[in-house]
Amino acid sequence: MAQIQTSTPQTIDAPTLKQWLDRQSALLIDVREPIEYATEHIPGAVSLPLSRLDSSQINLQPGQRLVLYCQSGKRSARAAELLRMAGFANVTELQCGISAWKAEAYPIAKSQNAPISLFRQVQIIAGTLVVLGTILGITVSPWGLLLSGLVGAGLVFAGVTNTCVLGLLLAQLPYNRRVGQRWS
Repeated sequence: MAQIQTSTPQTIDAPTLKQWLDRQSALLIDVREPIEYATEHIPGAVSLPLSRLDSSQINLQPGQRLVLYCQSGKRSARAAELLRMAGFANVTELQCGISAWKAEAYPIAKSQNAPISLFRQVQIIAGTLVVLGTILGITVSPWGLLLSGLVGAGLVFAGVTNTCVLGLLLAQLPYNRRVGQRWS
């Protein structure tokens, strides 16, 4: 087993990752949820969501670097920390996640059969709840407006903390998980 790393986390930029992938010298792991992976991912990445991270599923070949990424870097940092505690040395994170990869206009793999993105699902559910709360507030009781206010507060919290509780809940729905199935 690898020795535990005690240094600060290693990050790389998208051009460096592209070079490593072109040379096949990196094992790239996407730690986002399965629906996010199915919607779009870096070609060659393996899906291993943070919510079910199991270090025994990582098959690092000699000479390969272990690179993690997520949407923006928050979940990959947590996954890197967990893997370091599990004994993996030299865990590297893609700085700014898949957003950085896309900013460089590098290729993205997408599944035509994947469910709509979590972001769009959140927009649909939050928008529906705001409209419902407004209608209830106007027609039934002013207390219905409380629903709209709570949804608005939740969206502000998500924006400030970069953590969307509604998105995390939606990711747990069966059609968003499809564990062990391939998206084609």
